[in-house]
Amino acid sequence: NLDQAAIEAFFKELGTKELIERLDVAQKEYLQQKINHSISPLDNPAKITQDRRMIARMKTELRKRELNEK
Repeated sequence: NLDQAAIEAFFKELGTKELIERLDVAQKEYLQQKINHSISPLDNPAKITQDRRMIARMKTELRKRELNEK
């Protein structure tokens, strides 16, 4: 998917510190969305899935960097 490749390229360009900060913010937003969705359904429940996958991509990039440092 072109969008996925663009997103992964964007993550590769970010510094590790900034990627960690963005991951932290994304995880907080994701948890808040899940809580809100359990109380009243969201307009776009697919956003939860998209956000979860985005978080996984960020974690994957951080793990790659961690392995490359060794």
